[in-house]
Amino acid sequence: METTQRDTRTIGVDTKNLIAQSLLQQSYSGHLRHGALIKAAQQFGVCKKTVHRIWAKAKEQMERGVPVNVRDRVRGYNHKDKMQLDDNKVRQLSMLERSTIRKMARKLEISKSTLGRMKKEGLIRPHTSAVKPILTDLNKLARLRWSLSQIQPIRIDGKLKYNTMHNVVHIDEKWFYMTKSSDRYYLLPDEDEPYRSCIFPFTTMEPAKRNSKNRAKGTMETKPIQSVNKAITRDCIIQKIIPAIKSKWPPNVCKEILIQQDNAKPHISPTDSEFQAIANKDGFKFQIICQPPNVLDLGFFTAIQSLQDDKIAKGVDDLVNNVYSSFEELSPHTLNNVFLSLQGCLLEIMKVHGGNGYKLPHMKKARLSRLDSLPITLEVEEELVKEALEYLQLPENNIGEAYDISRISEALGF
Repeated sequence: METTQRDTRTIGVDTKNLIAQSLLQQSYSGHLRHGALIKAAQQFGVCKKTVHRIWAKAKEQMERGVPVNVRDRVRGYNHKDKMQLDDNKVRQLSMLERSTIRKMARKLEISKSTLGRMKKEGLIRPHTSAVKPILTDLNKLARLRWSLSQIQPIRIDGKLKYNTMHNVVHIDEKWFYMTKSSDRYYLLPDEDEPYRSCIFPFTTMEPAKRNSKNRAKGTMETKPIQSVNKAITRDCIIQKIIPAIKSKWPPNVCKEILIQQDNAKPHISPTDSEFQAIANKDGFKFQIICQPPNVLDLGFFTAIQSLQDDKIAKGVDDLVNNVYSSFEELSPHTLNNVFLSLQGCLLEIMKVHGGNGYKLPHMKKARLSRLDSLPITLEVEEELVKEALEYLQLPENNIGEAYDISRISEALGF
């Protein structure tokens, strides 16, 4: 074997065992041949003392009757005086005093780097706390009944399923901004900081009233609508949303379609006369339903905005085009994931009797999708549904007939 040149003083475990095996081959009854240590040191490029130490370890193992296996002595360096996290001191800190590493380190009287290492070791964990709206008792009961109303009244092996929601069209408003109010960039040392300005458009097309260096008088330009009211919402539903649904709806499926909205003031009533006049034409049956307060929005707009934020917009027209292109780029699988997340939240709402003190469920949808086992709807345990129905039957929880749950109640014998 040729002599190997080593770049480090640390000898690997494999090399140590090769040295031990080479010495064993040159030994007889536990004794080495003359010059074996020097020969091994030259062969493996180590000093004679290292070879002697490895041979002593091998002889010790042979005398104990165990197989020769030279292990690495390097175990890592441990500080004997390593600073320990004082759990009681941490618990005495308010949430505001724990909001940043800098604040928390100052209050604990330790360095930021030490606290950062403790975070990496899992001694503390970061958590983002979102502000949740306060719910009244009536709000909670309405949310609970709403969650139950979305379940199919069919039991299979002690489980039920949510409705597919394929015929539910969610409508909502969302502001898309040309830029964020605050953002971080990574620049080269010689680059200037970008100048940033904001507009917040809800737009219409109007002719320019006067000449300017950018366009002539009378040129159609995009202008923001100052406020969205019922008339604008009604016009959007009747002139845009319903025609778009009709043009895209598959021909051989049920044409009973629910348009779901929240209770914002600009939204029209389900009994709006102009809406009712066109709701049952061309074989379609449209119905507006209002969700209870503070029910989770789909979040589909957020997915669109994450793509739109990466596109540069120099004007309102660019912004509108960016939103359209972001919508086209978004995968349909994302929408399916959003509906599954909605069903998961409805499931958690039932567990907390309509409240919002729950963690957002994580179903590992990406992994299930790769395994081709992502469900269309989520299952609900029968016992959970029964417990929710029993809770609603208590005298203090009777809020009338809001959100029909008669089908699921009858299916489970209530």
